[in-house]
Amino acid sequence: MGKAQEAKRFRHPLRSLSGFSPSELAALMQSMGVDPYGIDAMLPKMRHLNILIEGLECKVANILKQEMLSVGGDAAVSRQSVSCAVERTDAILMGTEKQLRRLAEKISCQPFGLRAISGRLKDLLAREALEWISLKTAKRELVFGGKTHIMGILNVTPDSFSDGGKYLPHDLAVAHGVQLAEAGADILDIGGESSRPGAEAISLKEEAERILPVIKKLAQEIDIPISIDTTKSEIAREALAAGAEIINDISAMTFDEAMSEAVRDSGAAIVLMHMRGKPKDMQLGDLTYRSVQGDVFAYLEERIDQAVSEGLRKEQMIIDPGLGFGKTPADSLKLLKHLREFRALGRPILVGPSKKRFVALGSGGPEFLSDPQQRLEGTAAAVAAAIMNGAHIVRVHDVPAMKKVAAMTDALLSA
Repeated sequence: MGKAQEAKRFRHPLRSLSGFSPSELAALMQSMGVDPYGIDAMLPKMRHLNILIEGLECKVANILKQEMLSVGGDAAVSRQSVSCAVERTDAILMGTEKQLRRLAEKISCQPFGLRAISGRLKDLLAREALEWISLKTAKRELVFGGKTHIMGILNVTPDSFSDGGKYLPHDLAVAHGVQLAEAGADILDIGGESSRPGAEAISLKEEAERILPVIKKLAQEIDIPISIDTTKSEIAREALAAGAEIINDISAMTFDEAMSEAVRDSGAAIVLMHMRGKPKDMQLGDLTYRSVQGDVFAYLEERIDQAVSEGLRKEQMIIDPGLGFGKTPADSLKLLKHLREFRALGRPILVGPSKKRFVALGSGGPEFLSDPQQRLEGTAAAVAAAIMNGAHIVRVHDVPAMKKVAAMTDALLSA
């Protein structure tokens, strides 16, 4: 047999399965007739992870590297850590899920803080593997994982960047809220105080007069969850009494120390968002990050832990990386690109790219900067990217169009 004939006879197709999810890999093995026990045993070997641990003492980093090598993985650390010529080093653990679980077991009884690292590693691996996440609101339970939820924006304000003043009259706000629900919104987010860059804070009285009659009427008209976009605990309490069940707090409960009590007393869900400063000054001054994903991740993790310490349950929490809030356009794009990292926090991820400045700049035309209404296509691309990278909820102005974008993206992910 000649070489050409042999090559043709033994030409077996080879494909990379790097983009397959665990459920897709399991389904493929089932179609091949793999033993069910074998599938369960092999799935953890098929999932490779790279996990960053920051600020380790050199002796701890050296132990982790040796232990990773012992289980068949590896770890990247500073070349000066072996001689302890630096005080601290970051480490990237590289291995399969099975190898990382073996590492967690091996260091679970070791000193120098390794026991704590073991616990956090086990928690991270468990959260990374979640395909369904439950959220408890004041009125119901929502489950995320099957389809993307659309959060429709209703600004009852005179100065919001996209539609400020358009729905300030109560009757128009209620009519638009009903319209958004009928167009397919899964959640309606109502705000009475603009959070655009440079926005001034308003009084409790003014915010209450803008939104409470609207919430009360809409709670009678629609059957989807209503979210109140506020940083004030008193407004949150009154909105919840009027029919809201989710609090969307751009300050992650840092502006009003009584907010956690309002959440705890009501059983409402709470959105914890990352932001630097306040809307008035968030885009001024130094916007640099050591690592925008790392800094935002650490902040949200700290806010979750703080909320738990104040009596809230993780099942009440949603996280939002805060696109455009105290970030450059490049930062927002980077957060969208690496959004999947935030799934390790184990909570539903909400993103709000709708018509923001980074969308205008990314779309490439100067006319987009002056007119938010020219940003529909850019927003659609950002929404699709967010969903592909792990978002569970997208907060948008144009519900009918983005509902279609989300449905198509969901179909791609479940194909």
